[in-house]
Amino acid sequence: MRARTVIAFAVAVIVAGPAMAPTFADGGVGIFERGTKEITLPVGTRLPVVLDTGVASNTSHVEQAVTGHTSSDVMLNGAVAVPAGSQLFGVVTDATRSGKVKGRAHVSIRFNTLVPKGSTERYRIQTASIGRTAPATKKADAVKIGAPAAGGAVLGGIIGGKKGALIGAGVGGGAGTAVVLETRGKEVGIGRGAALAVRLTAPIAVKSR
Repeated sequence: MRARTVIAFAVAVIVAGPAMAPTFADGGVGIFERGTKEITLPVGTRLPVVLDTGVASNTSHVEQAVTGHTSSDVMLNGAVAVPAGSQLFGVVTDATRSGKVKGRAHVSIRFNTLVPKGSTERYRIQTASIGRTAPATKKADAVKIGAPAAGGAVLGGIIGGKKGALIGAGVGGGAGTAVVLETRGKEVGIGRGAALAVRLTAPIAVKSR
């Protein structure tokens, strides 16, 4: 009777195939969900991501946590490798405020973890940094310096003629320069809800149905 039970169990395992094979303590074939396979996303694969954590050059700091989620399925060879709604986790890699004299604001982030939707798997990933740099303010600074100088020249001309105009221009220009030196340039950020294209810099193998 016992022999018949053993034979019946062996036949059941063979018929069911590897997808239903038992787990062995010595590292043999494990239980795998039927229809699951491994897909390798190559370097350069782009993940369409919506940022869930806004960042800015004047409020964020390096290593601050950021999160996002995929806005659509990532397909490979007709199969869904990363479902829409999958979570991504990362950090701020740079947050530099704009300088008073020179130096444009900059902020950047990078993702390092992927959690596919509907899965408990966590994958370590490598991605390129995504950054934003504030626009230059040289033209605006020139206006700030030039406008007071012109105003001073007009006032100086009224009061003291040509000589007064020259003196007034110098005084006015100095005032404009002082304003520029005390004013920081524009800050920059990547707001919550921003649509990003995150590029993989190393391949990653993920389980897919």
